[in-house]
Amino acid sequence: MYWLMMWGGMFNLGFMLIMIPALIFSLIAQGMVKSTYRKQSQIPNSRGITGLQAAQRMLAHYNIHDVRIEMGQGKLSDHYDPRTKTIRLSPSVYNNPSVASVCIAAHEAGHAAQHANVYVPLKLRNVIFPLVRIGSGAAPFLVIIGLWFDYANQFGDWIITLGLGLFALVSIFYLVTLPIEFNASRRALRFIQTEDLLHGSEFAGAKKVLSAAALTYVAALVTSLLNLLRFMMLARGRGRR
Repeated sequence: MYWLMMWGGMFNLGFMLIMIPALIFSLIAQGMVKSTYRKQSQIPNSRGITGLQAAQRMLAHYNIHDVRIEMGQGKLSDHYDPRTKTIRLSPSVYNNPSVASVCIAAHEAGHAAQHANVYVPLKLRNVIFPLVRIGSGAAPFLVIIGLWFDYANQFGDWIITLGLGLFALVSIFYLVTLPIEFNASRRALRFIQTEDLLHGSEFAGAKKVLSAAALTYVAALVTSLLNLLRFMMLARGRGRR
């Protein structure tokens, strides 16, 4: 019976009212990223600069010489790996002289510049990332297990607290991620403008790509906060049974 009570509490009307808006927001953000990227990746920049060349120029601009640039795999898989000091650009960004390629590559080089300059939010995110990677999957199960112990007249409070703490850590991770991503985009756009890599409508297109990408991080933060709220409500509700 307690399993029915727990699962029923998780998927009741309140749960749907909390999570459906977040899901819709996430889908809209992802759709905007894909649509904007698709459009701007088909527009060649007037200077014929590929993503690889844009990243190389930005690293040189920041006097960074110990970061490698590699071609990664998959679409929209571009990232900077601080552990190996490597920028990995997806094939369509690495070799493509498009508007999207330049701004995406410069954005990832912006993360490398943050790392080189010991940007505090990035350092904090790198510290908590291993815990978040484990905790994001474990947190729901810990709360449910804690509720099970509680229903079995055993002490589950500390397990629930641990689960909620991991949920909170995930939210902190996404909260810290926002200024990191915004700062990397600002660095990228400032460099692109200073070096005159994109002109007029090209620069406007680059801003659209980076703005759409930023929305996905906002959506992730909102979703994590609503998840935390929902499980807090579930844990609180157990005390009234």
